[in-house]
Amino acid sequence: MKILQLIQKPQNRGAETFASQLSNHLIELGHDVKILAVFNGEANLPFHGEIETLNASSNKRFIDLNAWKKLANMIAEFDPDIVQANAGDTLKYAVFSKIFYKWKNPIVFRNASEVGRYLTNPLQKKINSFFYKYTDLIISVSQVSENDILKHFPFLTNKTTVIPVGLEKMDSIPEIELEPNDHKHIIHVGGFTFEKNHQGLLRIFQNVLKQNPNAHLHLVGDGPLKPEIEKEVQEKKLTENISFYGFVNNPMSFIKAADVLVLPSIIEGLPGVLLEGMYCKTPVIAYNVGGVSEIITAQTGFLIPKNDETSFADSIIKGFKEPNAELIRSAYQNVSKNFINKDLSLGFVKAYGSLQK
Repeated sequence: MKILQLIQKPQNRGAETFASQLSNHLIELGHDVKILAVFNGEANLPFHGEIETLNASSNKRFIDLNAWKKLANMIAEFDPDIVQANAGDTLKYAVFSKIFYKWKNPIVFRNASEVGRYLTNPLQKKINSFFYKYTDLIISVSQVSENDILKHFPFLTNKTTVIPVGLEKMDSIPEIELEPNDHKHIIHVGGFTFEKNHQGLLRIFQNVLKQNPNAHLHLVGDGPLKPEIEKEVQEKKLTENISFYGFVNNPMSFIKAADVLVLPSIIEGLPGVLLEGMYCKTPVIAYNVGGVSEIITAQTGFLIPKNDETSFADSIIKGFKEPNAELIRSAYQNVSKNFINKDLSLGFVKAYGSLQK
């Protein structure tokens, strides 16, 4: 098959990273795959080929005729069997291009979150409904994500399936040591956006410090809210207790070196960072949102009711004191069996094949 993967832009975000890794595995299986970015970006994504761009304008999302035409021309030249839109504005551009330039290739949309959380008024729902009507298949990252989109857009029934996000299998993970040496280390990996709930994490961490003054919080990632969180850390006089790293190329080294990995997000699809924690054999603690419960159970980690900051802090302390070898082993086995990208790519091939005439 010929497969065109549309991404928002080259950026260090889960949707783009997974699309790149999936594309590599599809190529290994003998398929012809191209990646096309809607907007320009500077990140080096893990795709083994060249990533082309539409050079679209973020200010012209609904009137970007030049970019829609460029996409149509590429589709006419490449003639893909599948056009997969991966989050962000990719579906908008695919649908507008298809409408205006009348190409027939099927559109697959990868649903990586809970769309209902972002629908704040009837107009937004009508707009989303308009775009979804032009999809031939929606692949959700979790059962919760699929249930959510079907709840709000029931006309999609029989046009959805679930294929989770996954990890690249690694022979070894480079070793690092976190400072200070004599502390207990908490790691959080994620962009500084409202969904990741860094403000809540700071409150949780303050509760942890009351019970264990030798705890240290490590924040890996970048994003629009980072300056705000850095300022709040200063105001709370936590600068000696928290380290900021920005984006790092190999967060799994940080995760492996930590005592616990935390994810107090208020919105998630199926967070790959939890899989990374399990693969690194680091205990994971997360709020029960989105598809998190499809990863974390009583046998694989600590699943906390949303916004229960006291229980979250108590679970961190428990993770410090009682590393559970059976829990860690079960979590690692779950990831190795069910969430490896090379295996998941076969599910995508099957899903694509269901659209072939």
